[in-house]
Amino acid sequence: MESFDLDPGRLARLIEVGRGLLSELEPEVVLDRVLETARELTEARYAALGILDDERRELARFVTRGVDDATHRAIGELPRGRGILGVLIDDPRPMRLHDVGVHPRSYGFPPGHPPMRTFLGVPIAVRGQAWGNLYLTEKAGGEDFTGEDEAAVTVLAGWAAVAIENARLFRAARARREELEQAVQTLEASAAIAHAVGGETELGGVLELVAKRGRALVEARDVLILLRERGDLVVHARAGYGPHAERRRVAIAGSTLSTAMGARGSVRIEDVDSNLRPPSDVLGVPDASTALVVPLLFRGEVLGLLVAFDRLTGDGQFTHQDERLLEAFAVQAATAVAGAQTVRAERLRRTLQGAEEERRRWARELHDETLQGLAGIRMQLSLIQRETDPDEIHAAVGRAMDEVTGQVESLRAMISELRPPALDELGLGPALTSLAERMQRISGVEVESEVELGEDRLPAEMETTVYRIAQEALSNVVKHAGARSAQVDVRRRNGAVRLTVADDGVGVGARGERAGGFGLMGMRERVALAGGQLDLDEPADGGTVVTASLPLER
Repeated sequence: MESFDLDPGRLARLIEVGRGLLSELEPEVVLDRVLETARELTEARYAALGILDDERRELARFVTRGVDDATHRAIGELPRGRGILGVLIDDPRPMRLHDVGVHPRSYGFPPGHPPMRTFLGVPIAVRGQAWGNLYLTEKAGGEDFTGEDEAAVTVLAGWAAVAIENARLFRAARARREELEQAVQTLEASAAIAHAVGGETELGGVLELVAKRGRALVEARDVLILLRERGDLVVHARAGYGPHAERRRVAIAGSTLSTAMGARGSVRIEDVDSNLRPPSDVLGVPDASTALVVPLLFRGEVLGLLVAFDRLTGDGQFTHQDERLLEAFAVQAATAVAGAQTVRAERLRRTLQGAEEERRRWARELHDETLQGLAGIRMQLSLIQRETDPDEIHAAVGRAMDEVTGQVESLRAMISELRPPALDELGLGPALTSLAERMQRISGVEVESEVELGEDRLPAEMETTVYRIAQEALSNVVKHAGARSAQVDVRRRNGAVRLTVADDGVGVGARGERAGGFGLMGMRERVALAGGQLDLDEPADGGTVVTASLPLER
C-alpha cells in the first residue's frame, strides 16, 4: 500500500479519537463514533459500515450515516455485499474511485438511492481476520478522496478494530458475569428449596416457597403453582400482586397448559390474550401480557406446572435465559414437591395405620373384658334359674349385680378415654385432673397435674389437642417407663400453651420405644397439625420429659 503523510492537525485528531474509542465499551457507540469521525476526517457526505457474516462471504449488517429515514425507506433492502461492496470482501485492501458507477463490478443504484460518485473503501480486520468494511462517498465539493484521506481512514479502521474487539470482549465478559450471577441466583434458590425439603414437610409451605423463589428468579409479576388432581390442574400456590387464586381448578384437556405437559418442556407465550387457554383471568391473573410455562418433572412424571406472568424488567418478555433458569429451578422444585407429597401420603398412611391399631386395641379391650364379663354374668344368671334355695339365689344375684357394676365402671372408663365428659362440660383443667386420677388408680403410678390457664377457656380444638397429647404421654409412661411417679404441667405463656409430661422411669432409648412408634407418632402429628413443636428430653438424673409448645393463634 502506498504511504501517505498526515498533517499534524489530522494526526492529532486521530490520536484523540483513538483514545476515545479505546475507552468506549459499548459496541453500538463505537460504530457510531467511527462513522461520524470518518465523515469528519474526509469531509464525506455519506458513510457506511458493513459487518461481515460468520462465513465472511456477505454483509450481515449495514450501518449508515448521512441517509435520512425517508431515503432509507425509499431504498428498501440494505446492501448484502454485491458489486463494488463485494470487491472489498473478496480483496480486503483500501480502494479509491473517481466514479463508482463506471467500475466494472458496479451494480448501479436502486430507485430512490441518492446519487454517489466518489468512493473510498477501507477494510477493518479484527485479530488479523476480516470483520467488515468502512465505506465513504461524496467528498465535499465533488472532489476525489485523497491518499491522505485513505491513510487517515486506514488508521481510524485500526483504532476501530481494537475498540470493537475491546467492546466484544467486554460484552462477552458482561454476559458471562450475568450468567454467573443468574447461576448464583439459581443455586441460592435451589439451596432454599433443598433446605425446604429438609426443614419443611408441609406441602403448602414448600409450594409457597417455590412460588416466591421462582418469581424472584425471573423477576415476574406473578407466579402460580398448579398441581395435577384427578385429570385437572389446581392452583395450589401464588406469589405476586394479584388476588387470592388458590384452589382454582382448570381442565387440562384443550388448554395451552397441556402443551407443556405433553411435551415435558417449557413454553414461552408472548401474547397471552391470543395464545393462552384458559384465559389468564381464569387462573386469577387478569391483564397478563406474557407467560412462561414450565413443567414440574419428577422421575419422568409431570406433577404440575410453574407458570410465570409478565417480566417486570426489560420489555416484559421472558427470555431464553429466563426459560433455562426456571427449568433448572423447576427440577429442584419438583423434587421438593414430590418429597412433600410423599410425606403427606406417608402421614396419611401412618394415621390410618394408627387408627387401625387403635381399633384393634378397643376390640381387644371389649373382647377380653366386657364380652367375657357379660358372658360370666350370663352364666351366673343361668345358674340362678336352677337354684331353689332363696339364700343362694339372693347371694348369686348380689354377685351378678357386683359384676354388672364392675362392667359398667369398665365401660365408663372406656367411654371416658374415648371422650371424657369433663373436657366438654368443665374444661381442660378438670379433665386432666380426672385423667391423672384414673391413670394412678389403674397403674399405681403416682400422677400429679397442675394447670394454669387463666380464667378464659382455650378453644375447643386446642383443649382436645392438649388433652390427647397428655393422655398419650401418660399412657407411654404407664406402659413402658416403669416409673413410680409422673407430673403433668400445663401453662399459658406468651401467646402459646406449654404442656410438659415428666416421669422418673427409664428413658425412651432404654425402654426400647421407637421415635416413630405409634404413641410418639400420634403426639408429633397432633402437634404438627396445631403448628407447634414437640421436644423429647432424657435428663441426666433419669426419666423422660415430653414438652409440647402450641401457638394459640396461627
